[in-house]
Amino acid sequence: MAAKDDRRWNHNIHYHPLILRSVPGGAQRALDVGCGEGMLARGLRRTVPHVTGIDLHAPGIDQARDQAGDIDYIVGDFLTHPFEPASFDVVASVATLHHMDAAAALARMRDLLRPGGVLAVVGLARNTYPKDLPYVLAGVAANAALRAVKGYWEHPSPTVWPPPVTYPEMRALAARTLPGSRYRRHLLWRYSITWRKPRD
Repeated sequence: MAAKDDRRWNHNIHYHPLILRSVPGGAQRALDVGCGEGMLARGLRRTVPHVTGIDLHAPGIDQARDQAGDIDYIVGDFLTHPFEPASFDVVASVATLHHMDAAAALARMRDLLRPGGVLAVVGLARNTYPKDLPYVLAGVAANAALRAVKGYWEHPSPTVWPPPVTYPEMRALAARTLPGSRYRRHLLWRYSITWRKPRD
């Protein structure tokens, strides 16, 4: 399945390496929030022995279970599923926060991390005009060039558009919920948040 995954590309997959590079050395347990058909979970499983993926979309989970990989997939609501607090070394999520209450989701991710664990999120936010027009135009140009080379894989998961939270609102939310986190805005209409939970 890894070979098939390597041939796929879209805006979310483009930023999977950012998530995978954030995995701390020695991580034993990872959670992929909004895992869909499991591509990121499979990437995490290459270096993390125990990976769990959770998603509300049952057809996506069915596809994930049909593919190779020793991964625990759950059909369920991440915000209410009875995970043990502080039970993961990595909590990752791509293009999922805008499907739920972002403040509640970030707080839940924070609470599920063990001390020293890493949270890594790639998400979508809403543009505001005219301020964000340069970002939008740069993204259009990059998207056209990348699609011409890589093609485009349409994921099977449900979409939500437009995202309810703007980029500045997401930056402020991350700063409040995850003090010391790193927020970055990216070219292909995405942002990222990375944060290591303090050990004290």
